[in-house]
Amino acid sequence: MQEKKVELIAPAGDMTSLVAALKAGADAVYFGAEGYNMRARTGNFTESGFPAVRSLCDEYGARAYLALNTIIYDREIKRMTETVSRAKEAGLDAVICSDMAVMETCREAGMPFHLSTQASVSNYRAVKYYAGLGAKMIVLARELSLDQVRNITAKVREEHLDLKIECFVHGAMCVAVSGRCFISQELFGESANRGKCLQPCRRLYLVTDPEENHELEIGTDYVMSPKDLCAIEFLDLLIDAGISAFKIEGRSRSPEYVHTATSAYRRALDYCSGHRQDTGFREHFGRLTGELKQELSLVYNRGFSPGFYFGRPFDAWVKQYGSLALEKKTYIGEVNRYFPKAVVAEISILARGLNKGEKLSIVGPKTGVVTCTADTFFTNDIPGNDASKGDTVTIKCPRVRKKDQVYVLEKRR
Repeated sequence: MQEKKVELIAPAGDMTSLVAALKAGADAVYFGAEGYNMRARTGNFTESGFPAVRSLCDEYGARAYLALNTIIYDREIKRMTETVSRAKEAGLDAVICSDMAVMETCREAGMPFHLSTQASVSNYRAVKYYAGLGAKMIVLARELSLDQVRNITAKVREEHLDLKIECFVHGAMCVAVSGRCFISQELFGESANRGKCLQPCRRLYLVTDPEENHELEIGTDYVMSPKDLCAIEFLDLLIDAGISAFKIEGRSRSPEYVHTATSAYRRALDYCSGHRQDTGFREHFGRLTGELKQELSLVYNRGFSPGFYFGRPFDAWVKQYGSLALEKKTYIGEVNRYFPKAVVAEISILARGLNKGEKLSIVGPKTGVVTCTADTFFTNDIPGNDASKGDTVTIKCPRVRKKDQVYVLEKRR
């Protein structure tokens, strides 16, 4: 079987996450511009920052995709047009969109565009229609099964469409079809379709008897809060289905999440690429992805599900509120300076303290994410087993930078 080259696309909510994704092996990153993307509450990027994103992606040989995937109102057409123009000038690779106004603006500007999952493309006729408008990549609706995806990609090949098919492989799932939900708008006046969802669906709800004022919880599940999609254990099946690009969700999540998820899927895809013809591939791949799934469980997640790839998912609802991550991070300080010849960082302990053997995560807009273990370190220039607030610690670790933030990663109890 001829191996198919697929593209790994990682999220970037800010510059730190962008660097984390690139260092972890992303083939492409997608990020939002202020005002017009489905993660309006993340840091996002300004138009003046587009050239810096382009330059950084070039350093890693990666593509840069700008998400302009909210609905657009008439009063915003002018600014949206300017944003597309700035993206074109900066040499970004494509705009991700779902609103026809953005598509038409991209066509007029000669800017390549990809179709967002918000468009809910679920059949080949829709794929062909958007390809005819000029879409270069289409993110299919997340509600499709693997058989439905396979049917679409087969027809794309048969008719020789100049188009790539993309699917999500990891991250949050929405209770609404392709994320087009109105609960947040109804309750808080903050529209999910404008990137401002407050996620009321993730909360616990009670049924109240107005006559006797009795309250009952709705079962034991959060009935509108799905588990996260995790496709790492069957990536080879997705490759065989003809999918050209795999996307990780998570522009509102932490740099540690971006780094962990991207590096895990990078390892899995590289193993598929190099070992598909090996005897016992499925057994070895199963062991590898089992280990990688454990790594993915350390960072933010709501539990894992195969999504709709094998039909309607069972046991797909979260059992508790918030993250089920096996690790939590606690801020302890920041980097004062780094000594590259000695490979040593000097860290000011500003909160909590540090104990020997603890795992550190150091993050910054140029560093991305670096992890190390405090097996040996100096406290105030003396070999130590612990450090307290106000102390200075020197410790060996990969390259970090002044003002990078330092966290301890602890197992959740």
